[in-house]
Amino acid sequence: MWYNKIVQDMGNIPDALEYYEGELTGAKKDVKITGVLEKNATALPGIVEHRFNQLQELEAILQHLNIQLRKLRRKHFKKYLESYNRALSARDAEKYVDGEDEVVDLETVINEVALVRNKWLGVIKGLDVKQFQVSNVIRLRTAGMEDVTV
Repeated sequence: MWYNKIVQDMGNIPDALEYYEGELTGAKKDVKITGVLEKNATALPGIVEHRFNQLQELEAILQHLNIQLRKLRRKHFKKYLESYNRALSARDAEKYVDGEDEVVDLETVINEVALVRNKWLGVIKGLDVKQFQVSNVIRLRTAGMEDVTV
């Protein structure tokens, strides 16, 4: 959903980050084990699929931004190597490219998207732990320990 919008117009990034931050609140609730254990167990695959798809879209957005960064860096690198007043080594040109405002701005945006992505990785890890705990409690109940609660 957001990936295609961002590919068309990078001005949609703040809206996408706001959306994913809002979804993160609901996703954190999905990690909690509440209510009937069997309902938690049956709902978990659908929740994991939905949240993992959201994470994958964030990963795609991040990859797109990294591609754009490489493209931007190449443009500035070429400028410094071909039309600078004095001959620069590749390393010197690289240092100048790192200081370009456009490059710094895009790296900042990439960092913000990566932060949101990392929060989503935490949710996916939490869902993995939830699955592990739910399955262990169900196994204990199957083994005859009916009074086990979470």
